[in-house]
Amino acid sequence: VQLQACGGGLVQAGGSLRLSCVASGRTFSAYDMAWFRRAPGKEREFVGRIRWSGADTSYADSVKDRFTISRDNAKNTLYLQMSSLKPEDTAVYYCAASGPPYSLTWRKPNGYHYWGQGTQVTVSS
Repeated sequence: VQLQACGGGLVQAGGSLRLSCVASGRTFSAYDMAWFRRAPGKEREFVGRIRWSGADTSYADSVKDRFTISRDNAKNTLYLQMSSLKPEDTAVYYCAASGPPYSLTWRKPNGYHYWGQGTQVTVSS
């Protein structure tokens, strides 16, 4: 599956932004999907995951209650709604797809088979 992330940009602290990730090539609805991010000088870190059905989501503690991950399987699109943004949210954000079979290490980058190219999010103070 090919993934194309978009929607990044520059936003002030406290603001909101919505990222999208459009999938093509295979049955999007069969994949667990996730967002990761990489801040300058840091490792790629888990942001959130949504199961293939959309029925189950999980988040990193650093974004819980501020970010919401969702998907529209009819549109082959994954979303990340980000609110109450902080300067420490500045990073390149990546979407990723896994399975089937579905990974048990879904909080880690090596749990995903396919990656989008990343979209830059910059939060100014």
